[in-house]
Amino acid sequence: MPTEEDEGAMEPQTKRRKGPAYDPDSWVARPVLSDEQSGEVELVEALAAPVVDKKATSRIVRALNDLYPLSGLQHIKRVRARKDQGSPHTLEVLVCLLRDAPHVQLLRLDSLLPGARWEGLGEPFVVQIPARPPLTRPQFEAASQRWPTSFHEDKQVTVALRGELFSARQKAAMHGFMTAAVAAARAGRRLGMDAVGAVVVDPERERVVAVGHDCRGDHPLHHAVMVCIDLVARSQGGGAYRLDGYEGCRFTSAEAEPQPYICSGYDLYVTREPCVMCAMALVHSRIGRVFYGTTSADGALGTRFKIHSLKDLNHRFEVFSGVLSNECDGLQKQK
Repeated sequence: MPTEEDEGAMEPQTKRRKGPAYDPDSWVARPVLSDEQSGEVELVEALAAPVVDKKATSRIVRALNDLYPLSGLQHIKRVRARKDQGSPHTLEVLVCLLRDAPHVQLLRLDSLLPGARWEGLGEPFVVQIPARPPLTRPQFEAASQRWPTSFHEDKQVTVALRGELFSARQKAAMHGFMTAAVAAARAGRRLGMDAVGAVVVDPERERVVAVGHDCRGDHPLHHAVMVCIDLVARSQGGGAYRLDGYEGCRFTSAEAEPQPYICSGYDLYVTREPCVMCAMALVHSRIGRVFYGTTSADGALGTRFKIHSLKDLNHRFEVFSGVLSNECDGLQKQK
């Protein structure tokens, strides 16, 4: 099995390529976000009422804050402006959540605001408002269609969702690393293995640490990702798998002093979305980021599960899909 003597051969071309071999617009690395970030914002029913006397707005809001504080809904603004020109009133105020109304069957101001000065308010009506703060700009835009909402934007997530997180130079490097993973997958297929390849990279040095492919012909647990993690461990003086018969599986000796804990701070490029076993191995090895090309029916980083985003785990990492998606998808079709 090649080692550090082959380091030069292991370095993919990261410079911008000319011709059809490298088209920066042929793929986009999309972030695989948590369900909270990627799902639709949950809605809850509430009661609102038109403000028919704008001069009474401050008094009305103070009274409502005392009677019906919006506990747990700090992201919701109490008053909204009506933008449609045909409306007889320009402001609406959120009275309370529907479940907090004392007599839901009698949606009247005198029952909702007993003993309060509710002059200046019109009759209440039911609206749907966001039950939790939006976490992404698409969620914020959808939530704002329901009721005005505060939003603390994560700029990096917004840029990533637009597919603009990585520069042209970074995309060229990513292209090279995933190309190496595709080549490893093809090497494994020539040996009768499943066509899945993986590459572990030190992103600070843009240096390939390990290259591996599916080796389940020898052992059912030797998935490409597991092989790569073991090769990284071997580069640090550890490792447990016997892979000497696989020329496509190789590593370079670690240069950093002190050495990182297995994959700490490293990136993984893998042609197919990892399974649950491999995803948990990535958690335990402390991978920094994962880039995969095509999805898998049993995938644990976006398709069936999102292990990388589980809050109960003691390590989480970023995941991006779609890198060289056409090439990686083609590997699965060429059985």
